[in-house]
Amino acid sequence: MSAIPPLSCLRSFEAVSRLASVTLAAAELHVTHSAVSQQIKVLEEMLGVTLFAREGRALRITEDGRLYSLQVRESLNNIADATRQVKAQPKASELVVAVMPSFGFSWMLPRIGRFQARYPHITVRLQASLTVTNLAQEAIDISVRMGRGDWDNVQQFMMFHDEMIVVAAPGFNGGQLPKTPAQIVASPIIFTMDSWQPWCEAAGLNVEVARKGLCSNDSNLVLEAVRLKQGIALVRRSLVHDAIGRGELVQLSDYAVPYAYPYWLLLPDRERIQGRRQQFVEWLNEEVELYLQEVDQLRRSSV
Repeated sequence: MSAIPPLSCLRSFEAVSRLASVTLAAAELHVTHSAVSQQIKVLEEMLGVTLFAREGRALRITEDGRLYSLQVRESLNNIADATRQVKAQPKASELVVAVMPSFGFSWMLPRIGRFQARYPHITVRLQASLTVTNLAQEAIDISVRMGRGDWDNVQQFMMFHDEMIVVAAPGFNGGQLPKTPAQIVASPIIFTMDSWQPWCEAAGLNVEVARKGLCSNDSNLVLEAVRLKQGIALVRRSLVHDAIGRGELVQLSDYAVPYAYPYWLLLPDRERIQGRRQQFVEWLNEEVELYLQEVDQLRRSSV
């Protein structure tokens, strides 16, 4: 290890080689110009090569310096990645739960307080992301995803199937809400990435809803636009069930169509479900059962 130069010298060299300026490197590293210059000098003396050619006030990296900078930059990035992974490791009392942003905001967040009340000694870290991550590499205890259930190297348990319904804010269009399917599709629509065709067929409409106006792949943005009375939307029931119960949104029609992909509970493969992970899974299963009972009661009451 004695052949490894000081980290401060390597960081200064990498910054200067990348920015082509001692001044800019010093500003990025929050040190003085002379400190960076001294660290470059120390590094050159240790290596026995010239890393930069001084041409007047300009600085040009040599071929030796260019090749060395590529390796140093990769090594520093590896150190940064390793540091992030160590910092991401859950603490003894921490549970890392990866969720899709929309599901975490609209379904998990209103319910998570009941888990915390039951297990106040467990810290839940909700990690919201649309990226399908490797649970083991990211040190994730539990993940909730939507899909076909064909992921590799994970234990997977189906939670529930979802369905698409049409919603609006109570004050949309001055409170004069569309009632019939024809009135609904004629209203301003905030589009998700999902097609309206299945809903139209279920409602007996032989029309094609033109995708125009506001559209987003983020359900949170779509629902916020609906709350702001900018239009109506066809969305997953799981994302609006609680908002409808609170009176923030209104379901415009009893027509509903199945969503293509169910929710799944994923766990790292080959690990026993025990401790805080088991407690969370048991609690989540209870919440899913309660949610499905509420949805079933709504369907029965609308018949």
